[in-house]
Amino acid sequence: MSDKKTISGFSKLSKRGKIKWIVENFFKEPEHVMRELMSYWHHDDEQQKLLDGFSENTISNFPMPYGVAPNFLINGKTYAVPMVIEESSVVAAASSAAKYWLARGGFKTEILGTKKVGQVHFSWGGKTQKLESVFEDLKTQLRAEAADITNNMEKRGGGILDITLVDFTKEEKDYYQLKVTFETCDSMGANFINSVLEQFAKTLDKFIAAHPIFDEDERDVHIIMSILSNYTPECLVRAHVECKVEDLGTFAGGFDGTALAEKFRKAVRIAHIDPHRATTHNKGLFNGIDAVVLATANDFRAIEACGHTYAARSGQYRSLSNCTVEHGIFRFWMDIPLALGTVGGLTKLHPIAKRSLELLGHPSAKELMQIIAAVGLAQNFAAVRSLVTTGIQQGHMKMHLLNILNHFKATERETENAQEYFDGKIVSFTGVREYLEKNRENVQI
Repeated sequence: MSDKKTISGFSKLSKRGKIKWIVENFFKEPEHVMRELMSYWHHDDEQQKLLDGFSENTISNFPMPYGVAPNFLINGKTYAVPMVIEESSVVAAASSAAKYWLARGGFKTEILGTKKVGQVHFSWGGKTQKLESVFEDLKTQLRAEAADITNNMEKRGGGILDITLVDFTKEEKDYYQLKVTFETCDSMGANFINSVLEQFAKTLDKFIAAHPIFDEDERDVHIIMSILSNYTPECLVRAHVECKVEDLGTFAGGFDGTALAEKFRKAVRIAHIDPHRATTHNKGLFNGIDAVVLATANDFRAIEACGHTYAARSGQYRSLSNCTVEHGIFRFWMDIPLALGTVGGLTKLHPIAKRSLELLGHPSAKELMQIIAAVGLAQNFAAVRSLVTTGIQQGHMKMHLLNILNHFKATERETENAQEYFDGKIVSFTGVREYLEKNRENVQI
């Protein structure tokens, strides 16, 4: 029985052929959908060819808003930060927090470490003590046989930092790993690390097969996999802000600095106690981080996976940020692992990513870590400040109102009138629809 919605050889079709098959089999208006998908192609054929090369089976482009959050003062240097995100109010919130802290000394950041991790996972049935006794010889051979891969990185100040043998045989029969730490300088380093690890696997196999210390029944090594880890707890950056409580100012709802500081501290503390709150708390933090990671063509999936693992390092998922109010000083800070790159990969290929890095002053990977950490902390500050004062919906729905109006294809005049009408009111999809319908009826009459 044939199924029109399955196909063999899809990847071999031309781009037009792929779209044609897709729209004819999955859409009710194939010609309209085909024109729409093609309308998002880049007008420059060379640029479109470049974009197509980033992925597979591409049929169109998916536009995302590219915004800028100005006034970020980080370690005494001012930045305008590029952000790619579709969620209403994120860029506005980051900009608001940046301006707020601009007048209070700005953000302070520091690099706590830049180590990255890779692993060779293997099964081996020999005596652990024997492998441990010759491990220094093995490490020497591992480094020597990977030298062709590591030479260029070493010239830039990076390379292999350490190699350890980890025994997991109590958890899984015959399971070991080589745990390797790396310095990859300004590159994220995934391809470099994986190439080194795959060479290590070959060397390990050869070393055990040939070394005289091992008996005949100990010479077989089964390589399971060789791969970097996206959990990089030693590739860490700290960002913080602080000021006198009295300098926090006043806020909507009658909050002075003292009231805000204590309520803010308690809100952050709750995110350390309750995983339900911590998840949403950290999601808001990643609203800022992911937006800059995307704008610079770094891997936001890896950044998020690492950050969430780090948030659970105590055995319970907790807030990534911290707050204290002591001796009249409000302090808000965060330590977060960020494995980033400013050379290699898409950072030099994606045309807008190149402009993002230029906008930031061509930062090193370390500087970019600090910028992104500051933006994440700013976003978190803005969200918690809103939550404990006016509530999150006032600012969020003000931005969301525009999305609702666009959904109903409101005119410029209707948009202006609706913004005035809903100022200070609760915004809802139904409310906006009824408002527009009523006003459009009045115009027709």
